[in-house]
Amino acid sequence: EKPFSCADCGQSFTQHSNLINHHRMHTGKKLITCVECGKSFTQRSDLINHHRIHTGEKPFSCADCGQSFTQRSNLIAHHRIHSGERPFSCAVCGKSFTQRSVLTKH
Repeated sequence: EKPFSCADCGQSFTQHSNLINHHRMHTGKKLITCVECGKSFTQRSDLINHHRIHTGEKPFSCADCGQSFTQRSNLIAHHRIHSGERPFSCAVCGKSFTQRSVLTKH
């Protein structure tokens, strides 16, 4: 459930803090801009992750196969290929998935 909705665009969030960060996009407050391409972010951590697109840095490597990723969350999702873990299950049919987004689309 996502009880916190943006009054400007209708996007919903599970946490109030995420709504506050999102709202900065509409107000322009505290935006951090990428010097390479001009894209703006509300959080420094998002800018750091984005900047890796420009540098090609992929600091998170899979110990099983060596594939590298720009974000730790992508490495965690990738690792499920090797482990077979499928932590996201459909309440209707029971089918399980490696990523929450795939379950949501299902």
